[in-house]
This record gives sequence, C-alpha cells and structure tokens, in this order.
Amino acid sequence: MADNDPVNDLDLLLTPEGSALLDEVRDTDPARELAVATRLRREHPAELVSAALGQARLRQRAVAKFGAEDAGRMFFTPNGVEQSTRASVAAYRARRMAASGITSVADLCCGIGGDAIALARAGIRVLAVDRDPQTAAAARANAEALGLAGLVEVREADVTEVDTAGFDAVFVDPARRGGRGRIFDPEAYSPPLSWAVSAARRAPHAALKIAPGVPHEAVPEDAEAEWISDGGDVKEAVLWFGTEPGAVRATLLPGPRSLLSRGLPDPDVRPPGRYLYEPDGAVIRAHLVAEVADQVDGGLLDATIAYVTADALRPTPYATAYEITDHLPFNVKKLKALLRERQVGTLTVKKRGSAVEPEELRRKVKPQGPHAATVFLTRVAGAPAMLIGHPA
Repeated sequence: MADNDPVNDLDLLLTPEGSALLDEVRDTDPARELAVATRLRREHPAELVSAALGQARLRQRAVAKFGAEDAGRMFFTPNGVEQSTRASVAAYRARRMAASGITSVADLCCGIGGDAIALARAGIRVLAVDRDPQTAAAARANAEALGLAGLVEVREADVTEVDTAGFDAVFVDPARRGGRGRIFDPEAYSPPLSWAVSAARRAPHAALKIAPGVPHEAVPEDAEAEWISDGGDVKEAVLWFGTEPGAVRATLLPGPRSLLSRGLPDPDVRPPGRYLYEPDGAVIRAHLVAEVADQVDGGLLDATIAYVTADALRPTPYATAYEITDHLPFNVKKLKALLRERQVGTLTVKKRGSAVEPEELRRKVKPQGPHAATVFLTRVAGAPAMLIGHPA
C-alpha cells in the first residue's frame, strides 16, 4: 500500500500517539484547522496530523447520524459517513430482528459497521462483510472502540462469495452511489437487487435496505415492504423476507409507530374542508394515503396529490394537521394583499403539484408583521390553488 493509503492512515490513528492526537483535535474549528496543523506538525509526523484532522472532520459530520458519544469514538471514511444508516433506524431494525428470535446475522456490504453495531447491541452475533479494505478496517476498529468485538467478526471479502449457511438471517445494504452520484436503478446497485433478493431467499430471514424511491413494482411478491422515516425525514425502504409476504407498512420513528396497508381504494376528491392533513413522507412512499384519509374521514384535494382534506380535527401520528382559513385560486397579488392585511411576517411555504419555488414566492410577497401563517401551493380538483392556514 502507498504511504498515503487511507488504511495506513487508520493504522496510524490506532497507535497510542494517534489516539492521543485524536483526543487533542476532537473539537477543532474548521476555520482554525490550518493553524492547528502547523502547530502540531512541530511535534508529530505530518501524515499523522493530516489523518487526525481528517478523522476529526468526519466525526463531526457523523454526529448527526450516530450521536456525539459514539461518533467521538468511531472511525469513518468519507463514503462511510455519507452512506451509513442513521443509528436510530439501525437500532429499530435490530430490535425487530431480535424480537423475531434472530440470534445471528450475516451483514453483507457492512460499510463502516453502523448496522453491525446496532445488531450487536441487540444481542445478535454478526458476521460483517465488505470487500473494500479501508471500509472493513474501519468496521473492525469501530467494533473494538465500542466494546462489541466479541459479537462482531469483520471479514474483508466479496459478499457474493460468502457462505451464509448457519446464520439465522442475512442483511444486505447494497451500494447505491457511484461516480456520478446516487443510483436509482435497483439493478445498478452493487451488488444488484436481484442478487440481494436471491441471497435473501436462501436464508430463513432477511432484510434488504434499499432506496425509498424504489418502484413498488420492483418489490418481490414474497417480501414485506417497509418505508421508514425518522423525525419526519424518509430514510429508507426495507424488504423483509420470512415475515409477512405482500405486507406494506410505513414506520415512523421515534416511536415506533407502524401503519399497515389494508388495501383501501383511492379516496374521493373533495372540496377543501376546514382541515388539511399532510401525511408523513413514509406514508406517501408506501402508498398509504388512503389509510390516513380513512382515519380522519377525509378525501383528497386532487386525485394526484397527497394532501388530505377533512371537516373535523382527528389527530393521527401519520399526518400533520393544519387548520385552513382561506382557499384561493393561485394569485400572487391576492396572496400578498391577504398577508399584509393579516400582518404575516413568518411565512411557511409548502407545495405539491406546483412549479412555484417557495423562496421565489417569499421574495414576491415580502411578508412583514408579527404573525405567522402557512401557505400550501397545490391543485384543487386540477386547478392551481393556494390554501392558507396554521398548524392545528
């Protein structure tokens, strides 16, 4: 390996000198990084200083996914930070596996080990496999750093050549990014979704992590499909094997709260009522808007848009409710006049089915005043419309 190989960088950081230097640069302000590097290079090798500062930057970025305590002890690669599962989502999946009686998992395409860590913390024995030497080394270091090496074996190998017989379940997280960014075709994943599905079918249980935008027609008939959001942000879809074939659910974290498809027909289109419900993104991705409409005795504003309208306030964890005060055809001048009359200075703009950009609208209406409002740019029965209101 070359001297600047990232695996060598990790080896440097795992030495006592490297560990002490990581502690020293832990909270380095990026604006002061050059000055800190210049000072530290008087006492430490330049490559070690560069490795420590680079790792400190990655740890700071990883806090959003792993929390400050774990991120401050773990080791990351740039791709590892970008592609890792958020810890709360990984923990939910691991708890679900443990509740099913699963005690051993082959984690294929393990990355820097985020899912393996969650599985081990749920008491599950894990074989974590990745073909990239840098990534596998980081996963091994992370299991050690978090005290989980007794439950996590890390293997550098091609996942397509790993024998998973003897494991209760397999978990596959194919790479969904390439040199040009995100990959949307499931067969262009690495490994392809078809290979992951065949590996899943050879195991008693399996979970495949895929992009939440996967077409529903790509979901195998013998799989359960689950869309997961955390704090309102859609994070992933999971194909489960060995659970409920054909089931479709949306799961919202924290909670968890799960909404299961009942195969309801599309809701009727209705004129705007007093309340508008904005379903969670996981509900929309799972095509479960009809289930939410049924819960609130509502209908759709437009047949192609996932806004539910209803006359009564019926709180549901699967949608955010807004009380609507005004319904107007789309007209910027009328909106500006109404906001000026109401003295609205804080304007939240939401849109579905509208080409108008929220920032562009704010510039045009120039909201001023002590009050707040939410405007929905959408279509009502096919016609461009504005609905003004506030959270219920």
